[in-house]
Amino acid sequence: MVMTEDGLNHADGKAKAGASPASSRGTGRPGLPGTAAASAPRWAVRVVAVGLVLAALNLRPAISALGPLLKEVRSDLGMSGTVAGLLTSVPALCFAVFGSLAPRLARRRGPVPVVLAGMVAITAGLALRPLAGGTVAFLAASALALAGIAVSNVLMPVVVKRWFPTRIGAMTGLYSMGLALGTACAAAVTVPMTEALGGSWRAGLGAWALLGVLAALPWLVVLKDPVSRRAEPAADADPGADEDGPAGAESSSPRPARESARIRVGTSPTAWALGIFFGLQATAAYIIMGWLPQIFRDAGVSASSAGLMLAVTMGMGVPLAFVVPRLATRMRHQGPLVVALGLCGLTGYAGLWLAPAGGAWLWALLLGIANCAFPVALTMISLRSRSSAGVVKLSAFAQSTGYLLSIPGPLLVGALHDAFGGWHAPLLLMTGLLLAQTVTGVLAGRDRVIEDGR
Repeated sequence: MVMTEDGLNHADGKAKAGASPASSRGTGRPGLPGTAAASAPRWAVRVVAVGLVLAALNLRPAISALGPLLKEVRSDLGMSGTVAGLLTSVPALCFAVFGSLAPRLARRRGPVPVVLAGMVAITAGLALRPLAGGTVAFLAASALALAGIAVSNVLMPVVVKRWFPTRIGAMTGLYSMGLALGTACAAAVTVPMTEALGGSWRAGLGAWALLGVLAALPWLVVLKDPVSRRAEPAADADPGADEDGPAGAESSSPRPARESARIRVGTSPTAWALGIFFGLQATAAYIIMGWLPQIFRDAGVSASSAGLMLAVTMGMGVPLAFVVPRLATRMRHQGPLVVALGLCGLTGYAGLWLAPAGGAWLWALLLGIANCAFPVALTMISLRSRSSAGVVKLSAFAQSTGYLLSIPGPLLVGALHDAFGGWHAPLLLMTGLLLAQTVTGVLAGRDRVIEDGR
């Protein structure tokens, strides 16, 4: 998932980062040469729109459907808490490793065939997980599904830019809503669906493969159009290219390349603060997604209610994903927003410590608000550079660094739970990580740009 969802907030940030009006959201340039929208038949564009929504719905059930049934999976497969923690760390590892391959694959094969391959990999992984007879096979099937998710995640903004160059904001908003909706629905529906299918976790998890089949169909249909099989132009990979405009729109100008060459992201304190902030918020998100239902269930909450509470936590991203970034772009310093989100998370953790069952719905709501540190991080990536070339470099650095840093967190939570036999020690770790996240977020939120070497 390296640079997975950059498209969500780049447009809002560029206006404040010094980009020219012509580069904002790709508006006012219909029928751009080099874009699929310029030469593709209308039916293909409509099918891509349907495929975009279905793909977004399919990109999280492999992760969020597992949490409510993790207890049954662990019992059946003899999985220790440490291994279960590894399972909740696998998404970040796959997003960091496989997501980085997506741009190269798109340049060789075109984004549509690669997204189709991603949908097929997700479907295959979800179908194979119920057949696993042991932990290794289950992890391998999960990794296959997550590889498909990682590749597809990265290419969704590319598809939006290529097929909808004058509607980037609207289509990206539609995609992000589908992403949050798929996450929340999988968390809420998995347990009732499992009970309706006979009570076996294998049937409950395997049923999500049907959504994968449905999500693959539009991309298979679009392949009938020759435009969709066209490889992604090399200029799209050029750091000097305008991300929201047409492919290669700025490639004729040497200035972005010179600016890009001058930027040394690895020596910028702001870049490192943003990378660590991104990693810590991703750590919190994966811990919550993987372990929150188990915390509630160990406190006496039913499996179905625990799944619904996770759905509430994840579902908060649907409305807030549009509100929080706009608020962040209006602030010169995003530190106060980071602190406010951190306080919501700390209150939620305190509630899980003191009364996990008594105020469960409130804690789920507060943790859902705290999870909105993710769109804040993406917005700050856009704001911390004054050029599109800098945004590309900073995004790659912050997200790749962040996802690698997020890998150990869920694993440590599982290990601490096994070692101490309860959730107090893991909650102390989660609190410490959230405090560090808040500090680094305040540092990253300062009104600075990486071109100044700060």
